[in-house]
Amino acid sequence: MNNYNNPKKSLLLLELDDKLNFLIKLYNQKNLPKVLMLTGNKGIGKFTLINHFLNYVFDKKNYNLEKNSINNQAVFYKQFLNNAFSSIICLDGAFHKNIKIDDIRQLKSTILKSSLLNKERFIVLDDIELFNINSLNALLKILEEPSEKNYFILINNKTKSLMDTIYSRCIEIKINISNGKRINIINALLETYSIKSLIDYKKFNISPGMFLLFNEICQKHTIDLNDNFLDNLENILVIYKKTKDLNLINMILFLTEYHFFNLQENDSVNLEKIIENKAFVISNINKFVSYNLNQTSLLNSINMKLSNG
Repeated sequence: MNNYNNPKKSLLLLELDDKLNFLIKLYNQKNLPKVLMLTGNKGIGKFTLINHFLNYVFDKKNYNLEKNSINNQAVFYKQFLNNAFSSIICLDGAFHKNIKIDDIRQLKSTILKSSLLNKERFIVLDDIELFNINSLNALLKILEEPSEKNYFILINNKTKSLMDTIYSRCIEIKINISNGKRINIINALLETYSIKSLIDYKKFNISPGMFLLFNEICQKHTIDLNDNFLDNLENILVIYKKTKDLNLINMILFLTEYHFFNLQENDSVNLEKIIENKAFVISNINKFVSYNLNQTSLLNSINMKLSNG
């Protein structure tokens, strides 16, 4: 993964300065909720926003609030980047594939201990919707009575439904960006990192973070989104079989969305059939991952469905 795909290495916060200022105001006025949830589409900058907020909280002198920029030479930033700052704990549901109940028990044990710096401690739970049911139930007990020094920040990317009981423990802030801001962010990222765009992000509504991820996959594996859909699907599945990288499954789902989006723009194609075929493809891809189904069978069934209409 390139540096620009790691939110912790995002030294500039783009188009979310109003949200950062709001969080800082709550914190400075001692009104920051003990359990906060940021909800919004994956890749729009929620994790980057929190990283900048934490850099402000713990290292104000090195955070440029005027430019919303992080000093990458600061001692705190280097500790934070290497997960070596004791007052910040991060758990990522997607990265660990499945946060286990033992992880939550370990978290509870850790936060019961006083922070070495005797300052606030922030526990960031990314991809909270991907935590399994047992972990979420164990987490509920912790969220019910957060201690004075501990703040929980949950990041909900809406990729799956989340338990209502989790929502009930949180103050939720919904994070959205307009299409204009989305395009501005991607333009700025392309210029900053000298990236060649392989995805028509102005036509297709893709978040900045997911654009960077999928654009990198296209570049790395020489994927042209305008090539034959089934050929691309087969090529990515072959790579997935070797690597088991779940980002490739997300790439396949994006490829599916992209393919049927382009079909929808063709007035001669039956819209009802497009919706039916798209649902079939997505359903079968999800079954392929969940039940470890045979790759050849998956391709054959999709090919047969699309060939018939």
